[in-house]
Amino acid sequence: MPGFSQARGARAHRGTQPAFLSMVWTPAERSQSLPGRRRFRLWLWRDCFEPEVGDSMSQERAVPASAVPLEELSSWPEELCRRELPSVLPRLLSMYQHSDNWLEHIQILKIIVEMFLPHMNHLTLEQTFFSQVLPKTVKLFDDMMYELTSQARELSSQNLEIQTTLRNILQTIVQVVGALTGCVQHVCATQESIILENIHSLPSSVLHVIKSTFEHCKNSESVYSGRLHIVSDLLQALFKEAYSLQKQLMELLGMVCMDPLVDENDDILNMVMVIHSLLDICSVISSMDHAFHANTWKFIIKQSLKHQSVIKSQLKHKDIITNLCENILVSFQSCLQFAEQMTQSDAQDNADYRLFQKTLKLCRFFANSLLHYTKEFLPFLSDSCCTLHQLYLQIHSKFPPSLYAAGISKAQQEEIAGTFLVTLDPLVSQLLSFQPFVHVVLDSKLELPCELQFPQCLLLVVIMDKLPSQPQDVQTLWCTESQGSGAPARVSLLKAIFDSFEQCSGELSLPVQLQAVQSEGQARVAVTLYQHVCVHLCTFIASFHPSLFPELDAALLAAVLRANMITSLLAMDAWCFLARYGTAELCAHHVTVVAHLIKSCPGECYQLTNLSVLLRRLFFFMAPPQQMEFIQKFPPKEAENLPLWQYISFQALPAELRRETAQEVCRVGAAQCRRWLSSGRSVAELESLNTVLSALLAVCHSARDALDIGQETAVVEAGSQLWAFLNTNLVTSQTCVQQTLSLLFPLLGFFIQTLDPEVIIQVVTLQASLLKFEPPDHVRLAVLDFVSSLGKLVISPDIQDKILPNLSSVFALLLADRNWLLEQHALEAFTQFAEGTNHEEIVPQCLSSEEMKNKVVSFLEKTGFVDETAAARVERVKQEKGIFWESLAKVTLEAAEWSCSQPYAKRARVECPVEEEYRAALQAATRALETVGVLLQRAPAPNWLPAHMELLQERMDMLKRRVLQDGT
Repeated sequence: MPGFSQARGARAHRGTQPAFLSMVWTPAERSQSLPGRRRFRLWLWRDCFEPEVGDSMSQERAVPASAVPLEELSSWPEELCRRELPSVLPRLLSMYQHSDNWLEHIQILKIIVEMFLPHMNHLTLEQTFFSQVLPKTVKLFDDMMYELTSQARELSSQNLEIQTTLRNILQTIVQVVGALTGCVQHVCATQESIILENIHSLPSSVLHVIKSTFEHCKNSESVYSGRLHIVSDLLQALFKEAYSLQKQLMELLGMVCMDPLVDENDDILNMVMVIHSLLDICSVISSMDHAFHANTWKFIIKQSLKHQSVIKSQLKHKDIITNLCENILVSFQSCLQFAEQMTQSDAQDNADYRLFQKTLKLCRFFANSLLHYTKEFLPFLSDSCCTLHQLYLQIHSKFPPSLYAAGISKAQQEEIAGTFLVTLDPLVSQLLSFQPFVHVVLDSKLELPCELQFPQCLLLVVIMDKLPSQPQDVQTLWCTESQGSGAPARVSLLKAIFDSFEQCSGELSLPVQLQAVQSEGQARVAVTLYQHVCVHLCTFIASFHPSLFPELDAALLAAVLRANMITSLLAMDAWCFLARYGTAELCAHHVTVVAHLIKSCPGECYQLTNLSVLLRRLFFFMAPPQQMEFIQKFPPKEAENLPLWQYISFQALPAELRRETAQEVCRVGAAQCRRWLSSGRSVAELESLNTVLSALLAVCHSARDALDIGQETAVVEAGSQLWAFLNTNLVTSQTCVQQTLSLLFPLLGFFIQTLDPEVIIQVVTLQASLLKFEPPDHVRLAVLDFVSSLGKLVISPDIQDKILPNLSSVFALLLADRNWLLEQHALEAFTQFAEGTNHEEIVPQCLSSEEMKNKVVSFLEKTGFVDETAAARVERVKQEKGIFWESLAKVTLEAAEWSCSQPYAKRARVECPVEEEYRAALQAATRALETVGVLLQRAPAPNWLPAHMELLQERMDMLKRRVLQDGT
């Protein structure tokens, strides 16, 4: 190139420079003086393009290719670039390293990528090019991003200088991203199989640039402070360039090969770094471009599975699972919002529906990705089980029929369930045999907020349905408790189901409706939560492995003995199914066990009540031969067995056996009543007498037709004589007398037609006066049993004035009761009386207020007392559930704290019967004193009360002296 040397020398002598070198100055250059910048440019030009010339070198020597200006290099033909590569590349790289001007960097980088990169040896790209250029490129990119962010704060429509500067920087960044795209495209085009070690600087640098670019675009609203429109076109171009760069990079990474037999640690770490970097990018773009986000995740899963054998122990599995679960929840929430909008809108908007379907498909995509990843990497997911568990609960807490679900139409519910929720079922199946998941789901210390308790119950039912098809060791894992010191304590699946079911009070009381399992040839119907759990529990019991029957028995018994009534009933239903499904011998064995438990109960308690209901129900499933054996084992002619027979329905026995057994109980009962009446009539012996009365009442309820006239007369006489023993003062002060009264009322009601009119007068009079003292609930319920039977009685005119006024007073007091249970029974008893009585004039007298009349009318018409919308009812139930759950959690916590503060005892102390009697007597005295205190708050004390209090005090002092004397 003749003349180039002279021209170059003249340019250097004048201190000028190529035009592209003066376009953009860095912040450091702007602080230098003009002569200083020129000196730097001249040094850079001489150092990079002027060869060292000795004294003997001729001025006419041809200029080497490495000294050609950049403008001329960009026009070289391909062959010349290939030939001059060894001499030009080092100079270009040196210039690139020493330059601090952004546009110089871009010009040099573009020339290397476009003109010389295609001619480099692809095996040495890392050493000759990427490792030398990319670190500087990344630094250049970061500097420009920092400058861009800093200058953007001063952007305004009036500040044209800042506008120009920012747009120039953005254009430069776009060129940087474009140059990196060229690098990636070249590698993809020249190699069929790529070894990551040969290009390892490229993916890390590109991923850094991509992430920073997307973050800048995502935060552009805040970065540009409302002036985004000034640079929006360039930001859009930048995003598209980064988008294209990532697509090219993913194509390149898809060509990477890793030999599973070769343990190349650097290669493995590089691939792991790539996957984790893409994971970070997913977090940035999740809300920017859903399709791009999904494709990135698809690539992450694909690469993880492709190189699974070599990278499985290096991947951050917990981060991947957590991110996938978060994406599923975000997409699902968006899907529900679209569905709710469509439900609230009258017109069906096609645009909304398309968005709904698009988001639903995204949910399914993420769920399938999670399913695939979980299947392949399950052994490494022990610390992700809690996240997976929460994912299932969160999804079902937001979906009907949860109380906390969005209001969406049935059509959308079915579409979501059929497209997305079905993917959760195989996920649960994959996790069934994974022990860490078992520990998370059955954790003995698991505490869930109200909105997740119902989903937990549904999950346990799903697991229960799947277990029969699992190996025995998996069934054992779920159905047995773990108390090992090494592993966290877990409960059995059955206990967990009863625990979870008990927490669903709101869903049970509403009740929520679930889809029943569809039988062949039958329509699918909705069922309550109780029915849902009960049916699936019984199905599970039918397939229970024989080796696990001890766990089944223990779980059912523990649930029956719970204080929560609905949970106890569920366990009883399951136990009754077991009795019907099993053999006659198994049923008889269970009845015998329950009978012994009842006889061993020390006194009245809710556990005894639950066991008595279970015995009554199981007795119906016994075969006649086993019933005969039971009668022989617990003969009713022995008084000590009456505690059992008071709970048995004689309807369960065959006709002849029913008659014989009922008459035997009646004979023994009447004899026991006569014995007590002829003895000292001690109040202390009333407890055994109450058992006798309860047994007689059981006979009247279920086998009255088996009694002859003589036996009926004996019962009526015994009841009437016992009645003469009672009075208001005795009833209000003695708990055992109250129990006697609550048994006598319904017993006398059975024989109301043959009862002495004087006894009827006394009973009604006592009831009217007793109710003013607000007796216990069971006494008031017994009063209702008796007065409802008076509807069958024709009262003679000579005693009507002694009965009817008190009767109307009784009904008025009970109908006004605020206890919902008593109110319901009062309405039923009053309706029964009003429909049967001949004394219609008394009916209006019982309804003392307009409110009471409306209440009775609503009951008869079967309409609610309160006009409440479905939405309001759901909100009320949610509030009630929250209140109940907080109270229960507080009590549980206090009990746990108290338990932890107590020393461990080697053996629990068993109180002797005498101590139990002492304790019961003191409790009764305490309750009596509390009642007196309540009465004093309501009304002035009667004149005789102080004297009686003095007598009580003297007796207390005397008892105290005796206790002290016995102690010494």
